[in-house]
Amino acid sequence: MLPTLGDFRRDQLATAALFLFLGFQYATWASRLPALKSRFDLGETQLGLLLMICGVGAAVAFPLIAHLMRRLGSRRLALWSALGLVAVLPALSAAGSYPLVLLVIFVDGVAVGCLNVAMNAQGAALESRYGRAAMAQLHASFSGGSLGGALLASGMNAVTHSLTAHFTVAAVLSVLLLAGARTRLSADDPAPGPEERKAAEGKKGSRVLTGASRTALVLGCAMVFGTVTEGAMNDWSALYLTEETGASGQLAPLGIAVVSVMMVLARLVGDGWRARWGDARMVRVGSTVAGTGLALALLTGGTWPALIGFACVGLGMATVTPCLYVAAAAQGPNALSLVAAMGTTGLLAGPALIGFVAGYTDLTVGMAVVAASAVLVAVCARWISWKDQVSEAGVPSGK
Repeated sequence: MLPTLGDFRRDQLATAALFLFLGFQYATWASRLPALKSRFDLGETQLGLLLMICGVGAAVAFPLIAHLMRRLGSRRLALWSALGLVAVLPALSAAGSYPLVLLVIFVDGVAVGCLNVAMNAQGAALESRYGRAAMAQLHASFSGGSLGGALLASGMNAVTHSLTAHFTVAAVLSVLLLAGARTRLSADDPAPGPEERKAAEGKKGSRVLTGASRTALVLGCAMVFGTVTEGAMNDWSALYLTEETGASGQLAPLGIAVVSVMMVLARLVGDGWRARWGDARMVRVGSTVAGTGLALALLTGGTWPALIGFACVGLGMATVTPCLYVAAAAQGPNALSLVAAMGTTGLLAGPALIGFVAGYTDLTVGMAVVAASAVLVAVCARWISWKDQVSEAGVPSGK
């Protein structure tokens, strides 16, 4: 029996539940950082270390993730790592010291790294199975989960200041979400991509870069530049508006808001664009729009040009990460794990790099690095072999 549109929608919702869950779980504990800071009397440096240790856990988990993807498959890895993230919430509320909190957050980072790779593998498998673009909307679900986690935190905080009560409610909701999604996830074990199999057969014991590893590295570089752009906008846009354009305190938060809103809206319709124009064109054009739009805004100066430039970044980069994940999944689990790990590195290193550049020059030059990073994504995209994208009608679209 041929799969129907209804089958696709139900499987898409199940996969979207993983993305929504990850955004919800992160927003749940991140929204209570003030409570954790107060409980353990943390300074800014200690709080910064707490935030960094999560990313470190995700980055160092790369060799483990590649092994688990081959051994368990993306479905089981996604469910087990998600359950680990559920367990993080009561563990955080029960932690009695700052070192224990660091340990729990490090474990959270490892589980996030595992789930990130597994859920994107599920998304790529969904697209391959049905011949329909879906990844952009799946990534939009992550933002929806973050919003839901923030709203729940706000509501619970109005009722009680108890971390235990808040995290217990969040854990129960998370388990229910995973239970509803479990049966519709793809049970196929991830096999090595065609280039990975060819490399394994022809280069056993060799450390020379093969075509497969070169492709994965180029994809990884594109992901690094893309996540540097996204992460820096979240961390530095408000400060740029206040320090470089003289924006008021009321206007400064609009920097993050403009990027986020444009990115979510573009991701909601981005799969239609991907089906029509193909992933290669979406990445090249999108990253070029982001880089040139931001560069022109920096050259023009002023608050409103900056906001327009930030909107270009949100619009242009919206489908870049989803497309890169799909391309990496086509190369096999090793490539997908590597690209995800390099993306995490970009998120960690990007904001720090901008701060370093701004410290020696100014924040305008730092933001110019962000614009250049977006353009470099387009450069990397020209070195990637893209699969033909399949349109909603099932007809391959042009590259």
